[in-house]
Amino acid sequence: MKNYAVRILLLFIIGVTALTSFQSKEPWTAKQMMSPYDLKEKINSTKAEKLPLILSVGPEAVIKGSVDIGAGQDPANIKQLKETVKSLPKDTEIIIYCGCCPLHKCPNVRPAFTLLNDMGFTNPKLLAILDNIKIDWINKGYPIQAPVSTAK
Repeated sequence: MKNYAVRILLLFIIGVTALTSFQSKEPWTAKQMMSPYDLKEKINSTKAEKLPLILSVGPEAVIKGSVDIGAGQDPANIKQLKETVKSLPKDTEIIIYCGCCPLHKCPNVRPAFTLLNDMGFTNPKLLAILDNIKIDWINKGYPIQAPVSTAK
């Protein structure tokens, strides 16, 4: 019985250690994640001048009111991000998103979120696009940018 209790305790310690090390790899906390639903509600109920700064660090700015920074894995785009936010108050609510692929594989959000942390921003958020922008935003009918007309 004593060996059984020791094994259970050991498994518990290993599990907590693994979970803690997994969580510490991300530059954001759970509190810094925003659900697509919450952002949709904010966009639909807030006047444009009071919206947070919404930045796309993926292939395209799809969400209504968002600014296209470009793929966060490209150092030139991270430089663009830095230029975009450098003069903002450090408590500005900044929401970044990508949506190119499942969040756990995304090469774009981590460099961008890390930059915001390194610059001392206290209110950055990561939009929880867990699958991709089509599934988690567009297919739900959430607000998107007006299409650009290509007709001449």
